[in-house]
Amino acid sequence: MSGFQNTRPHTTMMIVPTGVGAAIGGYAGDALPVARAIAAVTDRLITHPNVLNGAQLYWPLPNAYYVEGYGLDQFAAGHWQLQPVHQNTIGLVLDQAIEDELRWRHLQAADAARATLGLTIHGYVTTDAPLGVRLKQAQAATWGTLERPDSLLRAVAKLLQAGCTAIAVIARFPDDLGSAALTDYRQGTGVDPLAGAEAVISHLVVREFQVPCAHAPALQPLPLDPTISPRSAAEEIGYTFLPCVLAGLSKAPQFSATATTHSISASDVDALIMPASTLGGSAVLSLSGTKTQIIAVQDNTTALAVDAMALNLPVVTVQSYLEAVGAIASQRAGIALTALNPQISHLQPLSQPRQHLETTKQY
Repeated sequence: MSGFQNTRPHTTMMIVPTGVGAAIGGYAGDALPVARAIAAVTDRLITHPNVLNGAQLYWPLPNAYYVEGYGLDQFAAGHWQLQPVHQNTIGLVLDQAIEDELRWRHLQAADAARATLGLTIHGYVTTDAPLGVRLKQAQAATWGTLERPDSLLRAVAKLLQAGCTAIAVIARFPDDLGSAALTDYRQGTGVDPLAGAEAVISHLVVREFQVPCAHAPALQPLPLDPTISPRSAAEEIGYTFLPCVLAGLSKAPQFSATATTHSISASDVDALIMPASTLGGSAVLSLSGTKTQIIAVQDNTTALAVDAMALNLPVVTVQSYLEAVGAIASQRAGIALTALNPQISHLQPLSQPRQHLETTKQY
């Protein structure tokens, strides 16, 4: 959003947890329209790759901050500050297990990002052993494991020593063309079978090195299916998911344990927008005891069932992201949400206990 109208910019966090089957944001960049709308009514939007990545599709948002999930949790807990940058120097980690043709497709995507988008990509390192990605899935979520995390960390260390300030990891993921999970995902009904393992990879790098990181899985192109869901279609249009990762990392904020003049702190966050059934995460619990207004969106259903009532959290519950955008606009304008309802309760003396239901009311 252009220009700050107040002395302090309004800051919104938006999280859609990865690999939990979110109806919006659980597929291929399908939460990006929501992020664009929220960015239009707040001064700063802090969100994460799962929201902004759409394979070869992405949208530049000048006031959006692309923050990996582990870093987002550390930021919300007050352990790390976000340091905005004009430009990062990106380094690529390529899994040794990637076949030659697929490897060249990713390198060409990186060269295209340099030539077409003007991104600074310093170089790449191939891991000294296959990373050995393994996918796992339960009813409510997906996750994964790495057989050789040590090889990944050595490759990242080489890039950082060479002057890179952000890391894109490209790991060879298993091709599971006949699986029911992949079929459901392509039809827009299942849990993303890759997302949980992707998060494991980026979490490991950010935890160990405190630098921006995001992951793009290397997969063979899928056979054409005219019936796939529009929400999954962004992953069907090319050989690689790398372009959105490079675009996001190019201006991803750096992490710092100490605040500076231009850093962003957890205390700056005015609102946090979450699916209503995913309120048990670290960032939510860290911010729930602060001035941050938590906005829970009911329409964005997931495979989880951790809501405000279960945790006794004070939240503003809205039906849709359209209502959440209105709640953010109202907060930024300094308008009480109760003033936008046809019925307003009478002012009560302070001697009466405050009603918890007022803070969890649907708007």
